[in-house]
Amino acid sequence: MSDREQKPGGGLTGARERRVRSGGVELCVAELGDPHQPTVVLVHGYPDSKEVWSELAPRLAGRFHVVLYDVRGHGRSTAPQPLRGGFTLERLTDDFLAVADAVSPGRPVHLVGHDWGSVQGWEFVTVGRTEGRIASFTSMSGPSLDHFGHWLRQRVKRPTPRRVGQLLGQGARSWYVYLLHTPLLPELAWRGPLGKRWPRMLQRTERLTAGDYPTPSLSTDAAHGAWLYRDNVRARFSRPRDDAYAHAPVQLITPLRDAFLSERLYDELELWVPQLTRHTLPAKHWIPRTRPDQLAAWITEFVTATEDGRPTPTPTGKYADRFSGQLVLVTGAGSGIGRATALAFAESGARVVAVDRDAEGAARTAELSRLTGAPEAWAEPVDVSDEQAMEQLAQRVAAQYGVVDVLVNNAGIGLSGSFLDTTPEDWKKVLDVNLWGVVHGCRLFGRQMAERGQGGHIVNTASAAAYLPSKTLPAYSTSKAAVLMLSECLRAELADQGIGVSAICPGFVNTNIPSTARFAGVDADEEKRRQKKAARLYALRNYPPEKVADAILRAVVRNEAVVPVTPEARGGRLLSRFAPRALHAIARLEPPL
Repeated sequence: MSDREQKPGGGLTGARERRVRSGGVELCVAELGDPHQPTVVLVHGYPDSKEVWSELAPRLAGRFHVVLYDVRGHGRSTAPQPLRGGFTLERLTDDFLAVADAVSPGRPVHLVGHDWGSVQGWEFVTVGRTEGRIASFTSMSGPSLDHFGHWLRQRVKRPTPRRVGQLLGQGARSWYVYLLHTPLLPELAWRGPLGKRWPRMLQRTERLTAGDYPTPSLSTDAAHGAWLYRDNVRARFSRPRDDAYAHAPVQLITPLRDAFLSERLYDELELWVPQLTRHTLPAKHWIPRTRPDQLAAWITEFVTATEDGRPTPTPTGKYADRFSGQLVLVTGAGSGIGRATALAFAESGARVVAVDRDAEGAARTAELSRLTGAPEAWAEPVDVSDEQAMEQLAQRVAAQYGVVDVLVNNAGIGLSGSFLDTTPEDWKKVLDVNLWGVVHGCRLFGRQMAERGQGGHIVNTASAAAYLPSKTLPAYSTSKAAVLMLSECLRAELADQGIGVSAICPGFVNTNIPSTARFAGVDADEEKRRQKKAARLYALRNYPPEKVADAILRAVVRNEAVVPVTPEARGGRLLSRFAPRALHAIARLEPPL
């Protein structure tokens, strides 16, 4: 075997390439990262080649020795002759062991598989001859054929309405499997129109960006790969193994919008896997291309925990199934509602970016987020009213952490005083933070979500003041009313792109905003007196910011449009709709300050 730099255009720049012989074929193997670090082997699916990992592999290479190989008959690996009988799971296991022995002699490897790479991985991790060679297995979008076979048998032998529905649902999703068993038709289709149209089909249905994937070998890869199905599916479904128990920890990542596989396939997986970690992802099938940052975080955490001999941390938050591993950015995260929201997402296993103009406050929130449960959390000291600084933040976050899945525009400042006492400078300060800060966040991070094409969610913290007029809050109420209307307009615009938008409208919440709010038209001593009195009133109300944070997470899960929080906010929302005259009368009252 020989090592050399991979040729340009392979999608894995800087990778070391070698050839490994196994059972009459020659496998093309690429390596990234330090060989002295734990080895992570990535196995691709159908009709892919190893380049499907070109977004994920570099993200892992900073921590691990990353190995990718073209499955026999795919990419730059040679095909068995004859093709029939050359793609059995037994032969594929031979290939995996040959690669593992070449790249990590004497040390077990961490296996990651997607689609048919995951189907292979289940074979590798459940057969006796690989025991001791696999330290952990991460499975994505590909079940064990043995487990699947037993799943089918149970639903046929012991039918219930629910099980029959599951069986029919998965049968409809598996339409392509039947076609791949037909003679010659798949080969003709892939070498003809399907092979030419497949890249565009993926771009349209999965919203994949054009680039180095799929590779020019797609048609040949897909034609050869049809034998993966022909050599294995019917044989295993008719005689599934009864001893298909995993002999290594398994991490299961299930995309909930997978067009080919139902999440119900994994309902009884704990029977076969003693050490199982589950994650779900609101994404479609090709997550190595669409969610590389999130996958890198989960794989890194899982491999590191396995290497350290400790259990994988399990998020304990109410919405852990929804937010685990997602990238969440919260502005105004240095205290109050922002900090509580960041910690609530962290408790649910999200990766958190805490943004605040107070660098110490942001750093403390990031530290608390890591202690609470976030696999990773970062502090970014930024003034949201600074357009250039926000543009730099958006570029930095995308480059270092990935595209944000949930954006919470929470930063805000308070200002009280009559309209005639409010100076143009006062107006500018309030609008720059409360409105323009939200505009900058929505524009920059919303555009990244839209360009990724995989959906997301934007939360804008407005206020009950957005729909409750007051003669002492003209600037603050105007800024929040603008945020509310901006949110509703954005929700209509971005709905077709799978991006939800929610406006959160809290009432009186016990945060530090009363003690830092400005009071127009009074001297410094009077302003301090009013700040202290306002802070006491809010403390007596004692509505905790944690309840607002819970409402924010719930709004994202349910994709709610406008969410009043606190009884007074909900009551005011009803009055604004059904008794506006009463609101006008209340607006004329003097506040108790």
